[in-house]
Amino acid sequence: MGMVTAQAVAAPEAEQAEQAISSDIHGFELQRQQWVAEYNSTVLLYKHKKTGAQVMSLLNKDENKTFGAVFRTPVENSKGIPHILEHSVLCGSKKYPIKEPFVELMKGSLNTFLNAFTYPDRTCYPVASTNLQDYYNLVDVYLDAVLQPRCVTDPKTFAQEGWHYELDDAKDEITRKGVVFNEMKGVYSSPDSVNQRTVQHSLFPDNTYGEDSGGDPKVIPELTFEEFQDFHGRYYHPSNARFWFYGDDPADERLSLLSKYLDEFEARPVDSTVHAQPLKQEPKKVVEHYAAGEGEGEEAPKAFVSVNWLLSEEHIDLETELAWGFLDYLMLGTTAAPLRRALTESGLGESIIGGGLSDELRQPTFSLGLKGVDPANAQKVEDLVLSELEKLKNGGFSSTAVEAALNSIEFDLRENNTGSFPRGLSLMLRSMSSWIYDKDPFQPLQWTESLEHFKGRIASGEDVFGPLIEKYLLANKHRVTVELLPDQQLAAKEDEEEKAQLAAFKQKLVDAELQEVIRSTQELKERQETPDSPEALSCVPTLLISDIPKEASSIPTALEESQGVTLLNHDLFTNDILYMEVALDMRPLPADLLPLMPLFCRSLTQMGTQEEDFVQLTERIGRKTGGLSFSPFTSHKRGQVEPQAYLMVRGKVTASKAPDMLDLMRDILLTARLDDKERFKQMVLETKSGLEGGVIGGGHSVAASRLDAQRSVAGWVSEQMGGLSYLFYIRDLANRIDADWEGVKADLSRIRDILLQRRGALVNLTADEHTLSSVRPHLDAFLGSLPADSAAPTSWGQMLQPLNEAITVPTQVNYVGKAANLYADAGYKLHGSAYVINKYLGTTWLWDRVRVSGGAYGGFSDFDSHSGMFTYLSYRDPNLLKTVDNYDGTVEFLRKLELDNDSLTKSIIGTIGDVDSYQLPDSKGRTAFMRHILNISDAERQERREQILGTSVKDFR
Repeated sequence: MGMVTAQAVAAPEAEQAEQAISSDIHGFELQRQQWVAEYNSTVLLYKHKKTGAQVMSLLNKDENKTFGAVFRTPVENSKGIPHILEHSVLCGSKKYPIKEPFVELMKGSLNTFLNAFTYPDRTCYPVASTNLQDYYNLVDVYLDAVLQPRCVTDPKTFAQEGWHYELDDAKDEITRKGVVFNEMKGVYSSPDSVNQRTVQHSLFPDNTYGEDSGGDPKVIPELTFEEFQDFHGRYYHPSNARFWFYGDDPADERLSLLSKYLDEFEARPVDSTVHAQPLKQEPKKVVEHYAAGEGEGEEAPKAFVSVNWLLSEEHIDLETELAWGFLDYLMLGTTAAPLRRALTESGLGESIIGGGLSDELRQPTFSLGLKGVDPANAQKVEDLVLSELEKLKNGGFSSTAVEAALNSIEFDLRENNTGSFPRGLSLMLRSMSSWIYDKDPFQPLQWTESLEHFKGRIASGEDVFGPLIEKYLLANKHRVTVELLPDQQLAAKEDEEEKAQLAAFKQKLVDAELQEVIRSTQELKERQETPDSPEALSCVPTLLISDIPKEASSIPTALEESQGVTLLNHDLFTNDILYMEVALDMRPLPADLLPLMPLFCRSLTQMGTQEEDFVQLTERIGRKTGGLSFSPFTSHKRGQVEPQAYLMVRGKVTASKAPDMLDLMRDILLTARLDDKERFKQMVLETKSGLEGGVIGGGHSVAASRLDAQRSVAGWVSEQMGGLSYLFYIRDLANRIDADWEGVKADLSRIRDILLQRRGALVNLTADEHTLSSVRPHLDAFLGSLPADSAAPTSWGQMLQPLNEAITVPTQVNYVGKAANLYADAGYKLHGSAYVINKYLGTTWLWDRVRVSGGAYGGFSDFDSHSGMFTYLSYRDPNLLKTVDNYDGTVEFLRKLELDNDSLTKSIIGTIGDVDSYQLPDSKGRTAFMRHILNISDAERQERREQILGTSVKDFR
């Protein structure tokens, strides 16, 4: 066994890994070792000698440990095999022979991430946890799942997760069910998703990307169990695998865990090459249709029009990729970016589509366009895109725009703020974009040298961007213009076609075959609804209650006052970044102005100020900060009828530029222009387009919002600013702008006059002590610039009428919600056991009945402890009343529940995992801020924690 130490790595002494590094251990040979300063990590690349499996092992001080197994899985058709496999392998394995080890981990793990992804050419299985034993448990279950799954010998899992015929009685109509089948029905009901798929398939007509790895619901039923088995046998092998480890866990133990599985395999050739799409020599146009809802005149459904390029036949080098990233930002990255602005201000459509540069696949693409386009104007969209690109090639970008782009992108790279997404997983996906294509996995992680070289080219005056536009766009003939047109009969036509297919299939069945379908349906349901025994479930490793910290963690918070404003300071290490929230009390606002609040917030940064136009202001934000946003915030507060509501100003900045950010906040709040009619109208149309898409793709959120608005004032306020009522308001507002712009403008000014005051304001600051101290004089000056008016809060006191509602939209699946307010309707007094019961329901009764047996992609419940709302929801659901029956069956399920100690323990641990979610410093500061706003003390949190840990079977009944 060869050993080398971390001191061999070229790293600053203070940052060196404290572990000895093995060059030959557990059957793995070290191929490469390097210090990656960008992420303070020692990075090791190993190869498993017996199978050839590759392993990236990153050693650092991040407690949020991450593991991933990735297989290259190209497809030859759109039957959805990799997607169905992604679901199915997590339904039992050799070592864990139960129905769904994945769900058992959901119930009783402290995981910070637990999921799987199907890409067009690869399938990823990542997990993360801050608890070492929990992390090992997760890794072991996932390794057994992908390498030794039961699904390849079990047709019932394939039927459940993929597709099957369902028939309860010979007199009934036969149907198709399956979790992935119904998920993809929902995807193909979304015009945005249909557009994205049409674009990808059009750009890649000759390789794997021309098919849908997720599955086309029209084609999924052609998939056989034998094909399913064969695909796993071909691609789910260590010789085709790439494994990833990241965090502060012992380096050699990682390889020990892995070797126990890999050593059972022999190396074999696996042809999973993702072949390049050759560049075409002529542009082309593709016209397709989407299922549209009803509408006339201004509300008639419109077209999607996009212009799309395949940029090269190979993955571009890192510096070109960086340059393209900056070019993409300069052209489209902000609302003031010239290409984006030209499209939005053209009047040709309602909102931007396409997303610009995409470089996650083997070959990069560039796509942009508009939706909400009159089909007669489709050619004008293409002409506009090409003419604007020509202008940008010749005219370039201003020095201030380039400076803003450099600052914004470099800030994001250095901050490495991935939110609730584990940093290790973010880096895995970044590395995989190169590694999966047999290229250098280190390169995407090491961008400093290329960035500095690129900045030097900019500083020298070199025309960096013009040649990129010319080579990859204007002179590139692999260009596809996609027109996606509305068809108001398509949904009914497809529905009738499916019914006719099923009726014809049933008609061909002889009685014995019919009885076989009925028998298979009954057997599958019986299996789905029969729980594993406690003895069987014990195979899944779990923690003990004694492993859980008894004390609730706290976040350092110091309260002060300045000029009547409450300040919260959180002394945390943030790597020289200041995170700030300024909350201005929204309660004085009259109820009739609430629906205008989201657009007022957007207007503050979208029309310029008294001293700067819109473009100058946007560039100043980019040059001076890491981001600045304005948005309304509302929340229930337990024990009071009226909600908490604020205009929330959020910003982040390097400590040295904190005064600049405060100057920006002051200038925007005090002097933002609110009089640009055309920009405001475009924002309204963009909002309308986004809301209409959200109703189709996120119907569960619409349902939850409507239910909440019937039972609480805070829910009603939120619905007025983001739900179905808001959509109706926006549609009316689009017409009012032309008929009464002066009135709209007066309302916007009235909102500012009412909200711009120090009374009731709060400021939240997260940084180290030195930064907090140094920013204080500048903060005091900012607060002093705000008016000290004291408009009194108004009473909103409204709710929607409590009604059962049915909302019809053009979709092949349903979203079903039901709710009650446990405080108001049942007199419930909050107890920590409620969190445990909700967790248990979501991973047992609702999971089994709504998702597994019912075929919905999701079925879950939510308990809002602030309002008392308990809400059932389903997602991409083939059922309606059957799902409501399952919701209603919850009461009897809980009443008769025989809960063993192990199951109870898992739910308690899983609940604590939710409560103790991993947070980066900015999130910790924001969490403490929310607790202050909602009056949640550390003493109350400790009491709830003790109640959670002390939950018993009696609490369930």
